[in-house]
Amino acid sequence: MAAALRGLPHPRLTGLGAGLFASAVMLVIGFLDWLLFDGSAAFFGLLFLPVSALTAAWVRTADLVTAPIAVPIAFAVGVVPVSGGTGGVGGQAMALVTALAVHAGWLYGGTLVAGVIASVRKVRDMNRRQRGATGGPGGTGGGPGGQPPVRPVRRPAPERS
Repeated sequence: MAAALRGLPHPRLTGLGAGLFASAVMLVIGFLDWLLFDGSAAFFGLLFLPVSALTAAWVRTADLVTAPIAVPIAFAVGVVPVSGGTGGVGGQAMALVTALAVHAGWLYGGTLVAGVIASVRKVRDMNRRQRGATGGPGGTGGGPGGQPPVRPVRRPAPERS
């Protein structure tokens, strides 16, 4: 199983790149859902969950906070073709708001998936940095270039006259 996971791509997207990735994929999924399944909520929602997970897994460590923000935006972008509004801009907007309300469970679920994955990655990164700074197992000793940390020299207090 671990060997199969190592074979998967491991890109590191910026926050903007992760948002664009998720939005583009959800828009394609929305159009496929509209064409093949006439706007099935289950199809769209079930595919939103792995897109959320991939977005959170592929975003850079420095941009982890953007994953739970980008996936709801991507959901809203992807639900546009599925919403099926008619009657101009007002009808489209009402259909979009209705679709977001009806599919809120999928939206919350995907956002939760992205938030949990991003949180776990952040905690693991913080633990890895802490081990490196304290010289724990797998750490470098904390000093520059892997050297042990420099300890300050204690000098005796001057005598008072």
